Amino acid sequence: MALLDWFRKTPRQFVTSANQQANMDRQLAFTPRTLEELRKLGVDSRHLLRIEYFFYTNTESKAQALAGDLRQLGYDVGVCPSAHDKRIILVTGWSVPLPMSEQRVGGWTREMCELAAKHDCDFDGWGTTPAQ
Repeated sequence: MALLDWFRKTPRQFVTSANQQANMDRQLAFTPRTLEELRKLGVDSRHLLRIEYFFYTNTESKAQALAGDLRQLGYDVGVCPSAHDKRIILVTGWSVPLPMSEQRVGGWTREMCELAAKHDCDFDGWGTTPAQ
Protein backbone atom coordinates (compact mmCIF):
# COMPACT_ATOMS: atom_id res chain seq x y z
CA MET A 1 0.00 0.00 0.00
CA ALA A 2 1.39 3.40 -0.97
CA LEU A 3 1.74 6.16 1.60
CA LEU A 4 -0.93 8.26 -0.12
CA ASP A 5 -3.43 5.38 0.18
CA TRP A 6 -3.62 6.07 3.93
CA PHE A 7 -5.16 9.47 3.17
CA ARG A 8 -7.75 8.29 0.62
CA LYS A 9 -11.31 9.15 1.60
CA THR A 10 -12.78 6.48 -0.65
CA PRO A 11 -11.60 2.87 -0.81
CA ARG A 12 -9.87 1.55 -3.88
CA GLN A 13 -12.01 0.01 -6.57
CA PHE A 14 -12.10 -3.76 -6.14
CA VAL A 15 -13.44 -4.89 -9.54
CA THR A 16 -13.37 -2.94 -12.80
CA SER A 17 -16.48 -2.77 -14.97
CA ALA A 18 -14.66 -4.78 -17.67
CA ASN A 19 -13.88 -7.50 -15.15
CA GLN A 20 -17.49 -7.39 -13.90
CA GLN A 21 -18.76 -7.99 -17.45
CA ALA A 22 -16.27 -10.79 -18.09
CA ASN A 23 -17.28 -12.43 -14.82
CA MET A 24 -20.99 -12.17 -15.69
CA ASP A 25 -20.31 -13.83 -19.04
CA ARG A 26 -18.36 -16.61 -17.30
CA GLN A 27 -20.98 -17.14 -14.59
CA LEU A 28 -23.82 -17.26 -17.13
CA ALA A 29 -21.85 -19.82 -19.18
CA PHE A 30 -21.39 -22.01 -16.08
CA THR A 31 -25.08 -22.03 -15.18
CA PRO A 32 -26.27 -24.51 -17.86
CA ARG A 33 -23.31 -26.79 -17.11
CA THR A 34 -24.08 -26.80 -13.40
CA LEU A 35 -27.75 -27.48 -14.06
CA GLU A 36 -26.75 -30.34 -16.36
CA GLU A 37 -24.80 -31.90 -13.48
CA LEU A 38 -27.82 -31.45 -11.21
CA ARG A 39 -30.00 -33.19 -13.82
CA LYS A 40 -27.69 -36.21 -13.53
CA LEU A 41 -28.53 -36.24 -9.81
CA GLY A 42 -32.27 -36.24 -10.50
CA VAL A 43 -32.89 -32.50 -10.08
CA ASP A 44 -35.18 -31.01 -12.70
CA SER A 45 -36.78 -27.60 -13.24
CA ARG A 46 -39.62 -28.47 -10.83
CA HIS A 47 -37.23 -28.80 -7.90
CA LEU A 48 -36.95 -25.83 -5.54
CA LEU A 49 -33.47 -25.56 -4.04
CA ARG A 50 -31.67 -22.94 -2.00
CA ILE A 51 -28.47 -21.70 -3.62
CA GLU A 52 -25.28 -21.02 -1.71
CA TYR A 53 -23.50 -17.91 -3.02
CA PHE A 54 -20.07 -16.29 -2.60
CA PHE A 55 -18.93 -12.69 -3.02
CA TYR A 56 -15.63 -10.97 -2.20
CA THR A 57 -14.73 -7.31 -1.77
CA ASN A 58 -12.11 -5.09 -0.17
CA THR A 59 -13.99 -3.21 2.56
CA GLU A 60 -16.39 -4.05 5.35
CA SER A 61 -18.71 -1.21 4.29
CA LYS A 62 -19.11 -2.58 0.75
CA ALA A 63 -19.69 -6.07 2.15
CA GLN A 64 -22.31 -4.82 4.61
CA ALA A 65 -24.13 -2.83 1.91
CA LEU A 66 -24.30 -5.94 -0.29
CA ALA A 67 -25.39 -8.04 2.69
CA GLY A 68 -28.23 -5.57 3.32
CA ASP A 69 -29.51 -5.96 -0.24
CA LEU A 70 -29.29 -9.75 0.03
CA ARG A 71 -31.20 -9.73 3.33
CA GLN A 72 -33.94 -7.68 1.66
CA LEU A 73 -34.32 -10.59 -0.79
CA GLY A 74 -34.92 -12.87 2.20
CA TYR A 75 -31.50 -14.53 2.01
CA ASP A 76 -29.38 -15.83 4.87
CA VAL A 77 -26.16 -13.78 4.86
CA GLY A 78 -22.80 -13.95 6.60
CA VAL A 79 -19.94 -11.45 6.38
CA CYS A 80 -16.39 -12.28 7.52
CA PRO A 81 -12.74 -11.88 6.55
CA SER A 82 -11.62 -14.31 3.88
CA ALA A 83 -9.72 -17.33 5.20
CA HIS A 84 -6.99 -16.93 2.57
CA ASP A 85 -6.50 -13.14 2.88
CA LYS A 86 -7.72 -11.14 5.89
CA ARG A 87 -7.76 -7.94 3.79
CA ILE A 88 -10.56 -9.42 1.65
CA ILE A 89 -14.13 -9.64 2.97
CA LEU A 90 -16.33 -12.64 2.15
CA VAL A 91 -20.10 -12.38 1.86
CA THR A 92 -21.77 -15.76 1.72
CA GLY A 93 -25.08 -17.38 2.52
CA TRP A 94 -28.12 -19.09 1.07
CA SER A 95 -30.92 -17.85 -1.19
CA VAL A 96 -34.58 -18.61 -0.79
CA PRO A 97 -35.66 -21.80 -2.63
CA LEU A 98 -35.62 -21.30 -6.40
CA PRO A 99 -36.84 -23.47 -9.28
CA MET A 100 -33.86 -25.16 -10.89
CA SER A 101 -34.76 -24.08 -14.43
CA GLU A 102 -32.14 -22.59 -16.71
CA GLN A 103 -34.25 -19.45 -17.13
CA ARG A 104 -34.75 -18.87 -13.39
CA VAL A 105 -31.23 -19.75 -12.27
CA GLY A 106 -29.74 -17.80 -15.19
CA GLY A 107 -31.81 -14.76 -14.20
CA TRP A 108 -30.73 -15.20 -10.57
CA THR A 109 -27.07 -15.40 -11.65
CA ARG A 110 -27.42 -12.19 -13.65
CA GLU A 111 -29.06 -10.51 -10.65
CA MET A 112 -26.17 -11.56 -8.38
CA CYS A 113 -23.63 -10.22 -10.87
CA GLU A 114 -25.52 -6.92 -11.03
CA LEU A 115 -25.62 -6.68 -7.21
CA ALA A 116 -21.89 -7.37 -7.17
CA ALA A 117 -21.27 -4.53 -9.62
CA LYS A 118 -23.52 -2.18 -7.64
CA HIS A 119 -21.43 -2.73 -4.49
CA ASP A 120 -17.96 -3.12 -6.09
CA CYS A 121 -17.84 -6.80 -5.19
CA ASP A 122 -16.82 -9.92 -7.09
CA PHE A 123 -19.52 -12.58 -7.46
CA ASP A 124 -17.46 -15.73 -7.14
CA GLY A 125 -20.23 -18.15 -7.99
CA TRP A 126 -22.79 -20.45 -6.49
CA GLY A 127 -23.54 -24.03 -5.62
CA THR A 128 -26.33 -26.14 -4.22
CA THR A 129 -27.08 -29.62 -3.05
CA PRO A 130 -30.04 -31.79 -4.03
CA ALA A 131 -30.39 -33.08 -0.46
CA GLN A 132 -32.14 -30.14 1.18
